[in-house]
Amino acid sequence: MAKPLLVFLCMGNSCRSQMAEGFARRLAGDGWDVTSAGIAPGAVHPRAVAAMAEVGIELSGHTAKPLDPAILKRASVIVTLCGDAEERCPLTPRHIRRVHWPLPDPARATGDDAVVMAVFRAVRDDIRQRVEDLLAAGGPLRPQ
Repeated sequence: MAKPLLVFLCMGNSCRSQMAEGFARRLAGDGWDVTSAGIAPGAVHPRAVAAMAEVGIELSGHTAKPLDPAILKRASVIVTLCGDAEERCPLTPRHIRRVHWPLPDPARATGDDAVVMAVFRAVRDDIRQRVEDLLAAGGPLRPQ
């Protein structure tokens, strides 16, 4: 029997969705397949890699992935992490649970390195809490 699939979707698959994938892979255990994708994927942001390394999660081998229609059909839960992804996510079958987390894009942060990294860390910590809450609740992960 195939494991349920948890998909994190963002516009570029460069920051938020990559961080969410990293946390979910660590926290979800073997009961779930976890991936992330982007509507218009770019490259994984080096500051996202650095912020996650600070909490012991390695993203340096990750690549930004395009949204694959086959993944949409197989997904059990899709979490969108930006308004663009929520609005542009293709229609999905009824059995797929959709969750939206409207998080700010840390890649748009301005200021010196310390200020920008503080934004990446704040978004990272928010994502960690949301992933923990999602997995602990159980209910949002069950197909509707």
